[in-house]
Amino acid sequence: MSKPKANVVAAVIKDGDRYLCMQRTRSQYPYISERWEFPGGKMEEGETEHEALLREIKEEMDWDIYVGRKLATLEYEYPDFITVLHAYLCKGGEGEFKMLDHLDYKWLTLEELPTLSWTDADRMLIEQFL
Repeated sequence: MSKPKANVVAAVIKDGDRYLCMQRTRSQYPYISERWEFPGGKMEEGETEHEALLREIKEEMDWDIYVGRKLATLEYEYPDFITVLHAYLCKGGEGEFKMLDHLDYKWLTLEELPTLSWTDADRMLIEQFL
């Protein structure tokens, strides 16, 4: 049986030389539960990647962002599903974001990113594209 495939968007939000890293909440899947990720989420039917990014960040963080250039599209096969990750370099909007859907956050430099326990797809993004 083939695994379900999900198109997801990720905002690689940069401020100066630091990147915004978000810690996921607990999940039914232990291999992504409480791991670190770039914020974003699943695309909805009929949505563009750009629209999905703006909506997801608004829902999860109550924040408006500026979506810049596309960094990568990569596919990662987890034990229960396949993720097709569309990552964009983004800039934060005015004011502070809220943590509505995450446990923690950190602003880290490129050199510091590998110190976190990332989801596998996000780790692949860091290793190959950042």
